[in-house]
Amino acid sequence: MSILLIEDNSLIIKGLTYSLEKNNYQVLGAKSIQETKNVLSTTTPDLIILDISLPDGNGLTFFENTIKLLAIPTIFLTANDNEDIIVKSLNLGAEDYLTKPFSTKELLARINKILLRNTKQSLIKIQDIYFDTDKMVVKRDERIIELSPLELQLLYLLFTNLNKVVTRNTILDKVWEITGNYVDDHTITVYFKRIREKLGTDIITTIKGIGYRIDYEK
Repeated sequence: MSILLIEDNSLIIKGLTYSLEKNNYQVLGAKSIQETKNVLSTTTPDLIILDISLPDGNGLTFFENTIKLLAIPTIFLTANDNEDIIVKSLNLGAEDYLTKPFSTKELLARINKILLRNTKQSLIKIQDIYFDTDKMVVKRDERIIELSPLELQLLYLLFTNLNKVVTRNTILDKVWEITGNYVDDHTITVYFKRIREKLGTDIITTIKGIGYRIDYEK
């Protein structure tokens, strides 16, 4: 997966390039609109991370006039927190908008979610756990983890909502949808205890009284 980072801040370029490459993304870089045009003339990245304030023009205008026509998923990463600009960028078709200063962990989660949706990527990796969402198979390294159909669906719910708390009410609704049975909070706790034991690693965070969450790695 290739990501084009359009940013003129050298420190951000260095930090993000390290984090993205660590997560197995190929990173292309451009510090200006002209450099970006040169890159796009020879390659089409899977995703673009775009600043609005660039040395030779406005990133939002460039997105509207050029990138949008290429249909490349784009995340705006900028210090501009003007609500009108945020709304305009999303209405123009940007996938997401993140303001500086930002959390690299959160950005990676948003990138993963966008690429999962747009490229139909089926394999999600958290630590040494792999979830193939097409085959609905969970592995630790190369070993298949045997989960019940309900356990698999509950884990799928967390994997497709990385960095986001899945509430107990949502989980109760999912259990009802799958089994047609009403269960209580205690039963949900038991389900996740079993899932944790089968995974053999504690990637699931309990948010006491609210729900559960899996975080995407930095």
